Amino acid sequence: MTLSLVTGGAGFVGRHLVAALKKRGESVRVLDLAPVEGVETIVGSINDADKAAEAADGVETIFHLAGVAHLWAPDDDIFDRVNHLGTRMMIEAARASGVRRFVHCSSLTTLVGAATRIGASAADETVRLSPDDMLGAYPLSKLLAEHAVEHSGIDAVIAIPTEPLGAGDESLTPPTRLILDLLAGKTPATIDCMLNFVDVQSLAEGFIAARDKGRRGERYLLGGENISMRRLLAALAEMSGRKMPRAELPYAVALLAGLVDTGVVARLTGKPPKAPLTGVRLAGRRVAFSSDRAKDELGWASAPFEGALRSALDWFAAEGMI
Repeated sequence: MTLSLVTGGAGFVGRHLVAALKKRGESVRVLDLAPVEGVETIVGSINDADKAAEAADGVETIFHLAGVAHLWAPDDDIFDRVNHLGTRMMIEAARASGVRRFVHCSSLTTLVGAATRIGASAADETVRLSPDDMLGAYPLSKLLAEHAVEHSGIDAVIAIPTEPLGAGDESLTPPTRLILDLLAGKTPATIDCMLNFVDVQSLAEGFIAARDKGRRGERYLLGGENISMRRLLAALAEMSGRKMPRAELPYAVALLAGLVDTGVVARLTGKPPKAPLTGVRLAGRRVAFSSDRAKDELGWASAPFEGALRSALDWFAAEGMI
């Protein structure tokens, strides 16, 4: 029986991927800072060469999901250290152990940059931006990690998820935090932006499809429906019975708020900003994403947005978050 390694297997998407692999009867190993019940787990960091080598030994596929998935951190260096240099460490471990395929998890933020015009536009995995285009430390770290994978010479496929949505996001990644803040009435006003949510269980299947059907060296955007902020607010109001904010901030005002919140308040308090500057800059570029390549080449598509949102809300309620 083949063995797959999932780095970041204790995370939101990682746990769903581990479950999907086990459901198929496959053997799974996890490399993470936290143990995963019922799965062989090597507890350690992807930045630790010995742990990376131990985890990669004897595996056929590495699904590299581990990383810092937030748009802000007190120390920007952590993004490069984990997302970029940690990926390089796993590439070397994969090369040394003779891994057959390396499936790398990137980010939609690598497809939206300073060169992307403010307002409505469209993008898919064919978009190529430079490091200078990136809108913050997190996107830059993910782009540099992509470059490392592409120049590694190993058999690799890059999967680019949009915004995962569903049950089990214990680390409260940005999409989950956005929805929780809206439900809690902590967001008095929103910005007219475009969102793209991918059902987290579908996303797990997308990673497996990328392993099985993806072309070596190719990038695949794994996304769902393009959802306007207004549609998200309407869906949340209908499903939760709670009032949603009606005020809508112009982009220039939201950008100023992001500058103050991130550059001043967060630095003074050490607490995450309500409106991370990177998030505001991304939101101002109303990008609609297309996953046509994944549909055509991988035979993959995400489950509908409403079902993923309902799963998330049910989980929030069960966990006492709302």
